[in-house]
Order: sequence, then structure tokens, then C-alpha cells
Amino acid sequence: MLPFEVDASAAINVHSRPLLEEDPGLASVHHHIRQLDPEGKRFAAVLRDTIDQLLNGEATGRYAWEQLRQTEKTHAGSMVEINLHREFDFADGDATDYRIAGIEVDCKFSQKLGGWMIPPEAVGHVCLLVWANDSRSQWSAGLMRIQEQFLNIGKNRDRKLTIKAEHRKRIFWLWYNAPLPENVLLHLPAETRDQILLQGNRQGQARVIQLFEKVQNRKIGRGAVRTAAQQLDYLARLREGKGRARTVLREKGILIVGPYGKHQDIAERIGAEVPGRGEFVSFRVCEAKPQHENRPCVELDGKSWVLASPSDPEEPGPMLPKITNADSEAVEF
Repeated sequence: MLPFEVDASAAINVHSRPLLEEDPGLASVHHHIRQLDPEGKRFAAVLRDTIDQLLNGEATGRYAWEQLRQTEKTHAGSMVEINLHREFDFADGDATDYRIAGIEVDCKFSQKLGGWMIPPEAVGHVCLLVWANDSRSQWSAGLMRIQEQFLNIGKNRDRKLTIKAEHRKRIFWLWYNAPLPENVLLHLPAETRDQILLQGNRQGQARVIQLFEKVQNRKIGRGAVRTAAQQLDYLARLREGKGRARTVLREKGILIVGPYGKHQDIAERIGAEVPGRGEFVSFRVCEAKPQHENRPCVELDGKSWVLASPSDPEEPGPMLPKITNADSEAVEF
């Protein structure tokens, strides 16, 4: 099953659907966002990128939300608001963060589902309520028209309030518990992660090689690559060249495909995971032989190749098609 084939928000919205009929403004915002991002893939990518920005793995080596300082966690809401603004090119609001379909919309992010802090100036306006959990690899986003009677009495200095539990049913979910692109390093066994995240200032290339050798046929986001490389030009560790990941691992039959049309086609035809925006996938191949007749295959370097099984002996793999500047520029990182 593909990650976005099932939209859990459709089921949870059954009782709140009349809200769209009662509130044409909220309905317009809902319709506009779903037109911009029917499957939620762009929204999910923004949340993945925002968490990776906060972790700042290339400079810190961090891979888990718990490793952030409290001030960084507090800053997450502002970064989500800014990055969504940039991704969807929403108009600026007057009293709120955005103007979507002509409606004033405020954006609120919480690390806890239901924990959004609502400022007094948001009362009367539609709020875009966002939540993401890296440990669960899930996220949600919904819309709610804020009214005073829906809020708890606030005791904090800036008078921000939370939504009463009994009124959260008034949230109309755009997406609910949707899949967040996986933070691979976070979800690896500790032993495997330690084998990848080698200690030392000059171990970036070795860490990237270990990452793609240890984690095969699984989408690896750019955040994980940056954390392993711990340098700004992390892609240099992936390129062809003496001692670099693609060249070293190809000798073991391991190919690394990226988010380019030619690479995605190869991964799909051979039956491997297909990388999406900002993702890479490694997998081991072997030359097709009579015993492999039922396996999907691809033609590379004038030979047929299939996904290798553990019983297939290790052998050097083929060169992947060259990626032109046009191919690279067509991919958003």
C-alpha cells in the first residue's frame, strides 16, 4: 500500500463535515489547500525538511527531536509557518499569518496533538493547526474557526490559550495521522546506527558509505545523508569518484539511485523502493541468470540486472545513467 492511498481524515471528519456548510470561509480554505496539495506530499515534505533544519545534522550530528534544546523546540512553530508560507506561496494576512482563498488564516504548530497555543488575536479567524511526531513518523493538519468559548482559560504571560478537548471535534482535518517521511537514522537499531555514525572529524565519507551499505532498499532522506556527511556539500560524498559512495559500493553491486526520472524508472522496473523528492535508495543487484527468470530486471551497461537476494554472490554492478544539469535542476531539494 502506498503511504498516501488511505486518508484517515476522511473517516474522522464524518461528524464535523457540517462545519464546511456552516462556514463558507473555512470551506474555501480547505478546498484551496487540497487543490494545491491533493495527497499531502508537499505538506509532509515541508514538515520533514523543517525538522531536519532544526536538527541541523550536518553541523551537529543530531538525529532525534529529544536532542534539541528547548529554545530550538520553541522555534519550531515559527519555522513551520515560514516554510509552509514559502512552499505554497500564500498571501500575507493582515491580522494573521496568511491569506488563503481570500480568508485570514493563522498557522499554529504543536509537538503534542491538541497542544496548540492560540493567541487572543486569532479569535474569530480560521487556524491551520499542524502537528508532527518524528518518532511515530506521522503528522496531521486541520482547520478550525476559533471562538472564545472553545478555549481554555489561559494562565501564561502572553495570554495564549489552548483548545478545550470537547471542542477539538470542530477541527476539520485536511490530513490526520498521515505518514511523515521517515527519519531513517532515528528508526535504526542502536547498534546499526553506531556502525554508521562513526566518531571523528574526517569520517564523513566513511559514514555515508556505511549508511548506504547498511540501509538498503529503504528511502533515505537528505537529512540523514547530511547528518552522516556532516558537511554542507553532502552530495559530493555520493557522486562518482575515487573513494566516494557510488564508486565504492558499486564494486559490491550496490547502486544508489536518487530523485531523478532516470533513476526512479530503474528502481521501479527492478522492483526496488522508488526515491521521492530529496530521497535516495540503495540496493544490491546481480546479473540476471536462468534462476532469476521470474524477477523484474533492467538493462544497464548492455546486461540484464535483477535485485540480488542474500544467496546471490557479490559482484560489481553497472554504471547508472549520467544525470545532466537539466535532470538535477528539475529536482527540488
